[in-house]
Amino acid sequence: MAESAAPPPPPPTLPNPNYPADSPPPPPPPAPSPSPSPNPILSCFSSKIKRPSVRVTSEFDSDSSVFFHKVSCKLFDSLAKLKVSFNNDHKGEVSPPHVSFISQYLSIHYSFEDQSTLLNSSVDVGPRLQFRASHDLKAQQGEATMVAKLADPGYAFQLSSPFPSAGLPKATLKFPLGEVTLEEKEEEETNKMLSINGIVKGQLLNGLCTAHYMDEELKLRYSFKDEELSFIPSISLPSNALSFAFKRRFGPSDKLSYWYNFDSNYWSTVYKHTYGKDLKLKAGYDSEVRLGWASLWVGDEGGKAKTAPLKMKVQFMLQVPQDDIRSSALMFRVKKRWDI
Repeated sequence: MAESAAPPPPPPTLPNPNYPADSPPPPPPPAPSPSPSPNPILSCFSSKIKRPSVRVTSEFDSDSSVFFHKVSCKLFDSLAKLKVSFNNDHKGEVSPPHVSFISQYLSIHYSFEDQSTLLNSSVDVGPRLQFRASHDLKAQQGEATMVAKLADPGYAFQLSSPFPSAGLPKATLKFPLGEVTLEEKEEEETNKMLSINGIVKGQLLNGLCTAHYMDEELKLRYSFKDEELSFIPSISLPSNALSFAFKRRFGPSDKLSYWYNFDSNYWSTVYKHTYGKDLKLKAGYDSEVRLGWASLWVGDEGGKAKTAPLKMKVQFMLQVPQDDIRSSALMFRVKKRWDI
C-alpha cells in the first residue's frame, strides 16, 4: 500500500493592523470603585423620622365677617400635639396667635395678645390616684386638684384648692347616682360660710328624675322618653318657676320640639328634618325674642369637619324678626379642613 500524505501546515497568523506586531495587548478596563457603605446611624434616623401631618381648619362666619384658622400637627409619634390658632377680618388684619403644646402629662398655652402662659399638668399615681394642677404665670394664680377613686366602682373623692390659698379646699364626693360638693364661700368681706351643692339622679315611673341644688335653689326635673315621645317637666324652688318640654318623633327623619315657661309665658318650637346623615333642615320660632328662623346644615351638625363630605361643613340661616320683616337677614358659616 502507498504511504498516506501528511496534513498541510496551518496558515500563518496575520498581524493586527491596529497594533504593531511587537506591541502587547491593551490592558483591561479599570474596575469600578466600590460605593461607600451607608452610615447605619443615619439610616436608622432617616427611617424613623417622618414629616408630621399638618391639619389646617378654616371657618368663616358671615355675621361677624371673621375668618377663624387653626393649624395643628402631631409630634413625637403622636405623643404630643402642637396647635396654632388665629383669626383675621375682612380687611386682612390678623390677630395675635394662640399657641398650644399638648401632651398627656403637660400642656402649655401661650397667648401673644396678652402675653400670658397657662400650664396644665396631670400625673397618675397608681390606678386610683391622680394629681392635676393649672397655673397662670402672668396672673400668678392656679389650682391644684387631687382625685382618688374609691374601691367601689363609680365612687370618687376630689379635693381642689386655689393657690395662693385663701381658705378651705373644695371637697367633692362622686357616687353612681350623682355628686355632692362642699366649699367655702365669702358672703361678705369678713364672713365666710360653707356651701353645699349637689346633684342626684334616679329612676322614677319609667323615667329619670334629677334634683339639682345650687346657691340655695333646688331644681327638680323629670324626663320621660321612649322611641316616639319625650316629656320633660321641671320646677325651681323656692321661686316655683314651672316649665316643660315636649318632643315628638314622627319617623326616623322628622322631629318636633316644643318648650313652654309658665313663669314668663315664653315659648319656642323647633321642627327638624334630616336627609341622611349629612343634610339637615331646621325651622323654629322663639317668642322671647319674637324671631322666626330656618337653617340648612350640610354636614353633621354636631360632628367634626373631618367626617363631613369633602371635609367641609356649611350652614345657611335665615332670621325673620316678627316686628320688622324687612330686616330679615341671611347668614352662613363655612368650615373646611385640609390634611397636608
